[in-house]
Amino acid sequence: MKEYSKALSFYERALEIRHQSLPSNHPDVASSYNNIGLVYNEMAEYSKALSYYGKAFEIYRKTLSSNHPDLATLYNNIGLVYDNTGEYSKALSFYRKAFEIRQKTLSSNHPHLATSCNSVGMVYNKMGEYSKALSYLEKAFEIQQKNLPSNHPLQATLYSNISLVCENMTNYWKALPYFEWALDIWQRALRPTHPNIKIVKNCIKL
Repeated sequence: MKEYSKALSFYERALEIRHQSLPSNHPDVASSYNNIGLVYNEMAEYSKALSYYGKAFEIYRKTLSSNHPDLATLYNNIGLVYDNTGEYSKALSFYRKAFEIRQKTLSSNHPHLATSCNSVGMVYNKMGEYSKALSYLEKAFEIQQKNLPSNHPLQATLYSNISLVCENMTNYWKALPYFEWALDIWQRALRPTHPNIKIVKNCIKL
């Protein structure tokens, strides 16, 4: 069970302590704001999440370099809120900011770069720009192949995402093997009643 109220209480207490012991613009204070924003996002209280992310951004903007990894993480988190609220153009803007920082500062096969590629790709999919979506998801696939075992659940998620885009492009023959690979991994990693397994099985039947 996800106990968000307890998490929120701990993070708020941490913020209170940091306010008492650190300057108001210290990056650790921003980190507390970010953590509180994460919880509010999980609770679907998106305006509160954005408010705390905004406070974190104001500190990071003044104290960190424009290419700092923490700023990339914050951009990604803001993008996720807009993704959840269906504001895809805003989500894309923030996901791309995170991607651009990670592209400049991380190795070409770093897992965080794959995460950014996947996020950008899935927003393009939601916006109906399927060729762009597939391009980013294939980049994510190339990176994950170098970092994860072939039967890792994250691989299954990416296979499923690629297959959904291919299906949206009516390229069913390309979609089918990705669905089957995702199903094979999830059947070994998840309980038989997990919704991911049911969804993929239904897609394969179509």
